[in-house]
Amino acid sequence: MTDRKVLANAIRVLAMDAVQQANSGHPGAPMGMADIAEVLFNDFLKHNPNNPNWFNRDRFVMSNGHGSMLPYAALHLSGYDLSMEDLKNFRQLHSKTPGHPEYGYTPGIETTTGPLGQGIANAVGMALAEKLLAKQFNQPGHQIIDHHTYVFLGDGCLMEGISHEACSLAGTLKLGKLIAVYDDNNISIDGEVDGWFTDNTPQRFRAYGWHVVEDVDGHDAEAIQAAIEAGQKVTDQPTLICAKTLIGKGAPNKAGSHDCHGAPLGDEEIKATRDALDWPHAPFDIPKEIYTAWDAKAAGESAESDWNEQMTAYQQVHGDLAAELSRRINGELPAEWHNHLNEYLAKVTTDEPQLATRQASKLALEGLGPLLPEFFGGSADLTPSNNTFWSGSKSINDGNFSGNYISYGVREFAMSAITNGMALHGAFIPYSATFLMFSEYARNALRMAALMKIRNIFVYTHDSIGVGEDGPTHQPVEQAPTLRMIPNMHVWRPCDAVESVVAWQSAVEKTDGPSCLLFTRQKVEHQQRSNEQIQNIYKGGYVLKDCQGTPEAIIIATGSEVGIAAQATEQLNNQGHQVRLVSMPCAETFTTQSEEYQASVLPKDCTKRVAVEAAQGDYWYKFVGLEGKVIAQNTFGESAPGNVLFEHFGFTTENVVNTVKQLLD
Repeated sequence: MTDRKVLANAIRVLAMDAVQQANSGHPGAPMGMADIAEVLFNDFLKHNPNNPNWFNRDRFVMSNGHGSMLPYAALHLSGYDLSMEDLKNFRQLHSKTPGHPEYGYTPGIETTTGPLGQGIANAVGMALAEKLLAKQFNQPGHQIIDHHTYVFLGDGCLMEGISHEACSLAGTLKLGKLIAVYDDNNISIDGEVDGWFTDNTPQRFRAYGWHVVEDVDGHDAEAIQAAIEAGQKVTDQPTLICAKTLIGKGAPNKAGSHDCHGAPLGDEEIKATRDALDWPHAPFDIPKEIYTAWDAKAAGESAESDWNEQMTAYQQVHGDLAAELSRRINGELPAEWHNHLNEYLAKVTTDEPQLATRQASKLALEGLGPLLPEFFGGSADLTPSNNTFWSGSKSINDGNFSGNYISYGVREFAMSAITNGMALHGAFIPYSATFLMFSEYARNALRMAALMKIRNIFVYTHDSIGVGEDGPTHQPVEQAPTLRMIPNMHVWRPCDAVESVVAWQSAVEKTDGPSCLLFTRQKVEHQQRSNEQIQNIYKGGYVLKDCQGTPEAIIIATGSEVGIAAQATEQLNNQGHQVRLVSMPCAETFTTQSEEYQASVLPKDCTKRVAVEAAQGDYWYKFVGLEGKVIAQNTFGESAPGNVLFEHFGFTTENVVNTVKQLLD
């Protein structure tokens, strides 16, 4: 058998050679954690390189994602479709080995990491998903869902506040199949961390309710093995393994220093490292016996084959459960999905003439929820305000994991990253909620969801100065337009119950990216529509009210401002003008429609346009042009009742009418 140190050294040399060739990267963490990775991959990790998406695999997350050459090297050596040429193209354009691990680029990479702390939060979501599915589907004699989530994380991850949010909740939820390995090397970019990070990490995690294994020699394979085994035996607590390592281990002059954290070692140090490791092989040359020792394909095929046999036996005894699990794993919506939705949509057109759209959102959940057992909802301590707990919701906060809802506590950032992890794990459509203002706390997790193109639904209520008396600290102004700026993100701001149902449906059916659903605190008027208009809601923008002739002016509005704009449109048309009202609940969806459809809604020859939205207004100039006007909220709000603020800041029928007339004069 090949010596374990030699197997770990294969990671070290691949990491330093790839970083050197790219003249960019972070060799220190991969070299320091190579021994831990070797033990994890070769002794514990249940995975199949021939099928990286095998559902019952263990998940491995590199939260300190700057050390990306560690998972790349381990995946390559294990037999994944990641060639030596791919490693040589580390950090190059369109390569399968980007600078930080990116979901969808590299087989075996479970999530995109790099912004520190989010990987561990994603892993909490993965472990939560595993525990929920096990409760829902496992039956006596049929442990069909049974896998671990392993995480590597560093000092930087633990300094980021999101790690507190997520790990605190993980302890409360007793996620016993979550095992994290802390790379305790005392180094970050600025040097030795003693000057800015002196936390007692083991005590911190014990206070969270974690099982902690302290003082593990991160370069001793037997000690690492014993620590992971100890973690696996504790089933009612997540485990933190505190592994003492030497950053850049093997580099005789730079190991233990921040000099090897984020820069190539250099030719001389690489030569010295080869000598120190007794590694006589050329760059990117791995001996056959090392590949043989690392190869996980046969073991992976066997593990998946065993699981497939278990599934066959499970199906024979629990056919309905097996069919439901397969549907969810495959991401398929129920067969009756569209028929039920059309019936429900017809119903909400006649019910409740006045509702806050946050209430309309709950109505949508009442209609969609019974069809979607994969729905898993939650709120950051605002459930009664967000209206996300519908009649079929059942909380898991009492420790019963057969439920489908969680109170996340005041943890907006972790909540969003945890739901990213659930979406990545599969078999769930997560949604989470808070006030739109507090999307600011969660912003980077939203961006990561969009970057990974995963289906995650972010619900944001209290979407404007209509919040009222809580004042400008709670009144979003710039949030809606900046959310729209995130690539792959769809932002829906519906104006009534009908648009709210369509927004929810569209978010559920969007599988190539996340959605934000923005809802009002205050009540809005129901808008009458034809069946054709209802179908056009799905296109993101449509003609809600039209004039008899060719429009000479167009009003574009979203959300609660549609009601104001509708009244203004009627007044203007009654006065002899030709004015069209366009409701634009999702501008991103609208801009993906054909040019013909867009022109039918917004004719190019009608340049007199007014956009109305109680948010910062610059976004709308791409629709109204320089000749148009935007009635917007370009200052912070005030503390007063919402209706008073709408009048104070000009969101009135009268102001819309006068603004359109100014353009027409």
